[in-house]
Amino acid sequence: MNTSRRSTSRIISPSALIVATATSLLSAAASAQTEVTINYTLPSADRWNYPFNPTPGIRPTASVFGNDAGSPLFDNRDGQMIVVFNTAADIPAGRAISSYLVLNARVTVEFATDLSLAYDDSTDPWQSFLPKSDRRYIPDTDAGQPMELFGTGFRNGYTPATWVENSPYAPAGSNLLNPGIRNAYGAGFDGAGNLIDISNSVRNEISPDPFAIGFVPGVALGELIPIGSECQFDLATDNPLLTGYLSQGLKDGKLSFSITSLARVVQQGAVFPSFYTKENPLVGKGLASAARLEMTVLLFDCEPGDFDCDGVVGSVDLALLLGAWGTGSPSFDLTGDGEVGAPDLAILLGAWG
Repeated sequence: MNTSRRSTSRIISPSALIVATATSLLSAAASAQTEVTINYTLPSADRWNYPFNPTPGIRPTASVFGNDAGSPLFDNRDGQMIVVFNTAADIPAGRAISSYLVLNARVTVEFATDLSLAYDDSTDPWQSFLPKSDRRYIPDTDAGQPMELFGTGFRNGYTPATWVENSPYAPAGSNLLNPGIRNAYGAGFDGAGNLIDISNSVRNEISPDPFAIGFVPGVALGELIPIGSECQFDLATDNPLLTGYLSQGLKDGKLSFSITSLARVVQQGAVFPSFYTKENPLVGKGLASAARLEMTVLLFDCEPGDFDCDGVVGSVDLALLLGAWGTGSPSFDLTGDGEVGAPDLAILLGAWG
């Protein structure tokens, strides 16, 4: 449970709610909805997700950086930061995914290092992180590398419910020099809508779309970022895959994010861009801030297949399901088998009308 939070709720009339769907269809909800706004000033858990972190869960800062270009060792996005917010105390968990509609969401962290990174608010192609000797290399045309927010994926027996901030980095006996072994990892969506590990985006030759790119108020592009600056991640709630991830987290009562970057650093020889964690003494004294979450959510009751929550399973819901066909979007995966397909269509048709 979050130790510091603020939430409010109010009732909205049907005429006040208009939802833009993934297929640009507009629908109005048929019954009164509840709007809940949360503002968590501390995360439930935060962790420097790095192979050689000897103090998982209690380190006062978390560094975020990439590995040496062309190195066969470690993940490309080597230093990651995981932040988790337990939401069940303010937003009821366990409902159908379609009963959650996230209107806006922002994650904010504060830089704990001074002038360690030039501010960049745009993604860079994976080729720009190759060695310059590689024929596929593409120069980065602007200064710095962005801070990028993704979801968090789990493997090796861990799930959002079982992973905690001091869980092992990798299975016992693993060689920590190997890439792709961390139990919890930054996760984004591939072209088919499946949630994948993006920690080795350069090796996998992909430029994943982040959930959000860090915005640093008061700092000009290309300038070095001063200590105490905020890094704000505004999540794109018009993206159905992203809102599906958020809705699944609300259903589970826990939202988990990973902050990553391919910031170029020299291993053991540079100051890495870092953020304050909740364990930092400055945070405890109110002199700095740990990760924060602001979010507004609409809650409503919907039957399975009634994706627009108008009280009827019909043509609009069918169009929405077909628009997500073949993806792993949890918003439309009625069977929970990880893919939107014929079994989900059968459930929708069974509830038709």
